[in-house]
Amino acid sequence: MDIEELENLLEAQSESTTLEFKADMAWNAQSLAKDILAMSNMPDGGDIVIGVDDETNTRQGVSAANIETFNFDIMKDQISSFSDPFVEFNVYKFKDSQEKDYIVIRVKPFREVPVICRRNGTDVRGGVIYYRNTNGRPQSSQVSNSNDMRDIIELATIRMMRIKNKIGFTVLDSDKEILDNELQEL
Repeated sequence: MDIEELENLLEAQSESTTLEFKADMAWNAQSLAKDILAMSNMPDGGDIVIGVDDETNTRQGVSAANIETFNFDIMKDQISSFSDPFVEFNVYKFKDSQEKDYIVIRVKPFREVPVICRRNGTDVRGGVIYYRNTNGRPQSSQVSNSNDMRDIIELATIRMMRIKNKIGFTVLDSDKEILDNELQEL
């Protein structure tokens, strides 16, 4: 990520399934866990930009005191207590063209299986899969409908098949016949 990417995110002017704005704040795993888990279950992951008023989408930046609280090692440890499997993310600190400071948490999509919340927290419940809602205003919420769950399962299946294929697994002819018969029944 570079300053040009930050400017593009800031110019977006609205949240999306891959972009979440948060006002100036200190690091707080309890407040950000749901968004980080939800972004990890999206096909391309997503970005959380700290320093943009999430109601008006106006730039405000992050105070120097709050920037100091975003310690990557502490963040990883705290988020890992909420996620199963571990969520991969990076943290970037930038100044925009107006010399205001921002934090960007770039969350990577899950590798093999969807990320499930491991334990209860302020805004999250253990055993729940969080996702960026695509119905209406984009927001992080628990999977609440069959379409979103199917999307996550399909994504996980495709990723798992690619991983298995890379390490040499193939579908045998006898397996292909079974799959072909099952597909014909659909």
